[in-house]
Amino acid sequence: MFVDRAKIIIRSGKGGNGAVSFRREPFVPEGGPDGGDGGKGGDVIFVADNNLRTLMDFKYKKKYEAEDGQDGMKRKCFGKDGKDLLIKVPPGTVIIDSETGRIMKDLVASGDRLIVAKGGKGGKGNDRFKTATRQAPNFAEAGGFAKERTVILELKLIADVGLVGFPNVGKSTLLSVSTKAQPKIANYHFTTIAPNLGVVQLYDQTFVMADIAGIIEGAHQGAGLGHEFLKHIERTKMLIHVVDVSGSEDRNPVDDFIKINNELSLYSQSLGEKPQLVAANKKDLLSEDDIKYKEFEEYVTSKGYTCFPISAPIGEGIKDLLDGTLRLLREVESQEDEKLPEIEFDLDVEDKDPEYRKITAKKEGELYILSGKQLQKIFNSTNFNDMGSLRYLYKYIEKNGGIQQLKELGLEEGDTIRIDDFEFEYVEEDSPL
Repeated sequence: MFVDRAKIIIRSGKGGNGAVSFRREPFVPEGGPDGGDGGKGGDVIFVADNNLRTLMDFKYKKKYEAEDGQDGMKRKCFGKDGKDLLIKVPPGTVIIDSETGRIMKDLVASGDRLIVAKGGKGGKGNDRFKTATRQAPNFAEAGGFAKERTVILELKLIADVGLVGFPNVGKSTLLSVSTKAQPKIANYHFTTIAPNLGVVQLYDQTFVMADIAGIIEGAHQGAGLGHEFLKHIERTKMLIHVVDVSGSEDRNPVDDFIKINNELSLYSQSLGEKPQLVAANKKDLLSEDDIKYKEFEEYVTSKGYTCFPISAPIGEGIKDLLDGTLRLLREVESQEDEKLPEIEFDLDVEDKDPEYRKITAKKEGELYILSGKQLQKIFNSTNFNDMGSLRYLYKYIEKNGGIQQLKELGLEEGDTIRIDDFEFEYVEEDSPL
């Protein structure tokens, strides 16, 4: 089964919590702090691997999680960092953020990598919070949050040459006689329901040829399996347009040629402008002076294309077509390679997200509620049995405008403030909290 699209959930590792610990030595206040930092959570990393050809693995497993960081320990021992999670995908896989639809990265070559979710930072142990006036801090920092996101993996085959044309015109047969590929071949439409690849070996050179499943009118709008087929042609360097010139299904070869090229252009301007050779297939079913073929050849030539009469089942004209393909392919490759646009996708949320340090205040009934991403992390680190820890929390809220926002909403002494699931009474003079 060929799987070229998958939707999965990934989660990085949570950062380990800092430790609250004290040395037990005489003449040292409360033993002196010696809590170590927590370890960093593991990252989730996608890696392109040449050994993979489809996204089949993601059909059955939908959630992937990196390892959490270990909590800090006493004697200033740091927690162990969580292991990164490497997820291997075939070259040609595009990573898309499901929420925004933005392309995060196009993993074209084997070895290309992308960190999709960074692990949470390790929390600081209480040893990091000692000062000249706070010599025995009884609190530590919680580890950074794990990052979870849904991503779409979309595979676009990487081939040098793509075969295009209406269904049942002989593309699969041409692939089979040009390479060692063995696609399913039968005399009905849409025999090919997934792209097939084969390697053409000509003289001392090789190139990859892809049989793209039959395209129909309206394919650029998704008719049939239009989008699923057309996207695989985008990476090809050139096209071989296969046309049934025998008119075996009462079709007009010129009309077929025009319609397919129109679908390519409507889907993508760059796709419509790709270098193209024309393979006039089933020529053996026509007489030498057949007017229908001559009209087709004249039309194709007038549009600047080279036409190769062939009969794929018996191998007639295949050598000339492959020679012409190799020449055109080398011309295309000699030109400057088109570079994909650099796409910036910011993953360092904690450092660059303007909303990270923002505190939001609102009133619901008699309750005054505070929330915020960094506030939640500091709140998780707070020891509510320690005045120093409470003071640290209060100063953070006050410094970032939380108290002022609450007062603008009508906060007065004795009112109840909620952070997460913790409620406390606001006392003006005795703050912190």
